[in-house]
Amino acid sequence: MANQQTRHRTVNSVGGFLRDFQQFLMRGNVVDLAVAVIIGGAFGAVITSFIADIITPLVLNPALQAAGVEDIAELSANGIKYGLFLAAVINFVVIAFVIFLMIRAFERAKRKQEVEAAAEPTIEDKLNDTLTRLADLVESKL
Repeated sequence: MANQQTRHRTVNSVGGFLRDFQQFLMRGNVVDLAVAVIIGGAFGAVITSFIADIITPLVLNPALQAAGVEDIAELSANGIKYGLFLAAVINFVVIAFVIFLMIRAFERAKRKQEVEAAAEPTIEDKLNDTLTRLADLVESKL
């Protein structure tokens, strides 16, 4: 009998654990975080391509050639590969700049929508205006 009760508690605790885990996974913030990680990974690939295929050939290569350097990552002194560090810093600055531009554009679009939404009269405003006109009409008839 005691063995059956212990087994029943174990099954219930495992079931409770799985139920709690399912609730945790189904919370909005966990799902949002998972979506953000997936989109962030895809966005990282886009940014990497943007830097490697557009920024580097157009902007960095001419500057590096003027400095007499073929590839920034190859820069080193006494075994210290400071070129790799410089490349990482440049990548960070470019990524930060692109994200800044995207957020700035998003905020402008958001502000524009808010201004347009504020300019449109709401149903309550229309109703209040109609009631005011009706009250004025009734008063003028008296």
